[in-house]
Amino acid sequence: MRICIDADACPVVNQAIAIANENKIPCILFCDTAHVLNRAGAETITVSKGADSVDFALVNYIKKDDIVITQDYGLAAMCLSRGARVLHQDGMEYTNDNIDALLLSRHESAKFRRAGGRTRGHKPREESQNAAFCAALKKMIMP
Repeated sequence: MRICIDADACPVVNQAIAIANENKIPCILFCDTAHVLNRAGAETITVSKGADSVDFALVNYIKKDDIVITQDYGLAAMCLSRGARVLHQDGMEYTNDNIDALLLSRHESAKFRRAGGRTRGHKPREESQNAAFCAALKKMIMP
């Protein structure tokens, strides 16, 4: 088991690294050249900047039972198909039971925006979201 993080704009990188290190699990950060990250306690894989380059590098890297952290529903779906367990930065586990509805919601929102609709931006991140993420990751790690 490894923890692989879609690290571009991920707000829980430090928490995930700390939990990985506490449990002696390798932690790998994936980013592109526009977001080069180096953190103690984690390996960093940097790929060329480009549409979905990080996503494809991560999907090709993971193995069955790895844990992937991402907020990208499309990436989550690809990782699930590879046998990985996938966690959102707010602590929600992506599963084969919920991924189709999430992808449909993303598609409908994109269609709405293309038609000129406006959606609200993200709310400021709250500490309760970080706590929910940490609890979910710890639970996912435990046998």
